[in-house]
Amino acid sequence: MCGIAMIRLLKPLDYYQKKYGTWEYGLQKMYLLMEKQHNRGQEGAGIATVKLDMPPGEEYISRK
Repeated sequence: MCGIAMIRLLKPLDYYQKKYGTWEYGLQKMYLLMEKQHNRGQEGAGIATVKLDMPPGEEYISRK
């Protein structure tokens, strides 16, 4: 079976830097979600990011 986890940050990264002391807040939460998937027997995992409101010609999606 496959599982999907998603986190959408609604505020700019500066907000998370000020509130939590790191701009990596979303990455840390995604890591925890992926660990929970792994502990349920998932053998592989990946991550994709999508940037909204990007100007034409700019990279808006990446995957690892």
